[in-house]
Amino acid sequence: MQQNLKPLFIFEMANNHNGKVERGIKLINDIKKEVEEYKKYFDFAFKFQYRNLETFIHPSYQGRNDIKFVKRFSETKLSREEFLRLKDEAKKAGFLTICTGFDEKSVDLIEEQKYDFIKIASCSFNDWPLLERIALTDMPIIASTAGASVDDMEKVVQFFLHRDKNLSLMHCVAEYPTRPENMQLNQIDLLKKLFPKITIGFSTHEKPENMETVKLAIAKGAKIFEKHVGLDDYEGSINAYSATPSQVGQWLKFAKEAFDICGVEDIRYEFSKAEVDSLKNLSRAVFAKKDIKKGEAIDNLDTFLAIPSQEGQLFASDLSKYKDYTAKEDIKANDPIMLNNLEVRDNRTIVESIITRAKEILKEARIVLPNKVSLEISHHYGLDKFDEVGAVIINCVNREYCKKLLVMLPNQRHPMHMHKIKEETFQVLYGDMEITIDGQTKMYNPGDMALVKRGSMHAFSSPDGAVFEEISTEHIAGDSYYEDPKVAENKNRKTNFTYWLED
Repeated sequence: MQQNLKPLFIFEMANNHNGKVERGIKLINDIKKEVEEYKKYFDFAFKFQYRNLETFIHPSYQGRNDIKFVKRFSETKLSREEFLRLKDEAKKAGFLTICTGFDEKSVDLIEEQKYDFIKIASCSFNDWPLLERIALTDMPIIASTAGASVDDMEKVVQFFLHRDKNLSLMHCVAEYPTRPENMQLNQIDLLKKLFPKITIGFSTHEKPENMETVKLAIAKGAKIFEKHVGLDDYEGSINAYSATPSQVGQWLKFAKEAFDICGVEDIRYEFSKAEVDSLKNLSRAVFAKKDIKKGEAIDNLDTFLAIPSQEGQLFASDLSKYKDYTAKEDIKANDPIMLNNLEVRDNRTIVESIITRAKEILKEARIVLPNKVSLEISHHYGLDKFDEVGAVIINCVNREYCKKLLVMLPNQRHPMHMHKIKEETFQVLYGDMEITIDGQTKMYNPGDMALVKRGSMHAFSSPDGAVFEEISTEHIAGDSYYEDPKVAENKNRKTNFTYWLED
């Protein structure tokens, strides 16, 4: 079964025609009435069972009435022409057709009569001569797995997939009827995990008045459903696990409800306006903490978050390290900050580009780092000027001692500054570095080291890109004093991360 088809519901006639074609035709047409309103949601199929009784039953046991299945199969035997009438009637009624072949001659007949699907019963799951014959057909294959071990299933699945066959598996319990405590619906999860590329279904044998099991199977992710059906028109005419047409109608009603409750698959659902409005009522929005002038960049320190919000207001969910906001008009303290009064700049693309290039340099330098790192992008004059001035800093350790790795892009520089508390030593690991210390400029290559004492004004740049290690005493926030006062005025000159962005 292809993954994009609608859920498939299979009605198993088995021997419930009781050896009478007209009875089988009535069952098909009665079920047809029950499925009409569900055709836009589901696909439907009728299933039959073929056995070549002359060879299927041992000659010594032919005609025996003391063996249940021999008696049942013999008493309900139909000719190939009678089976074809039932199959054609099912097609005429709009059903797909499926047939279980229990022996090779039956598979021959299934092919000859051009069924849409062929079914492998649980009792035939390891019948390798039969499987070899079924593999020669071009029909999609549905196989029930009652009693099959994981090893059995893996072998059968690989057998058919290696032959490019369209295979689906059905969770099934061979207990007739199956008690609720024995349904083992978690096996659907197991089958989906073991065979993620195969459609998984559920072949049911519970009592027909049990309507909860199909809902649970749907919630588990089953996509094919098989149920035995029959007519209850006289005493003893139907077994304990076959559903009447009216019970089928109820079964489908419950199934439709379950699919509605479960909703869409593999994509995020579309949120209703009521849901969105409800969440907005409880979500914090952004307000001005102080007067903000037209043209002023809005900093987190200038705002506070609270409810209730107004339509069109900036929300906490809109705030991001990647976004910069500038006021188009004056905003008074305590007023809501409205989206239509903001110029918005989204820097995520710039940040992703910076991280990608830094990772490429580290890869070229053969420096391996864990995915989880304390990482900062220093952009002293803003992200748009990062390629000219800045650095990517990886904070490895900061205790009484400190270790950092700094990545410089080609032709990038780090502005002149000094530290009053920290003393540091640089060692070039990759590329080339031009380092200026107290007015003295020198070119450094891999392996070279430079000592920067407390109070020494220093700056560095790289013509071709570089990675260098900084070993120092403890790094203290606020201990960097820049020669250019504009750097200190930039409150948001660092963008911090805990993880590398995904490749």
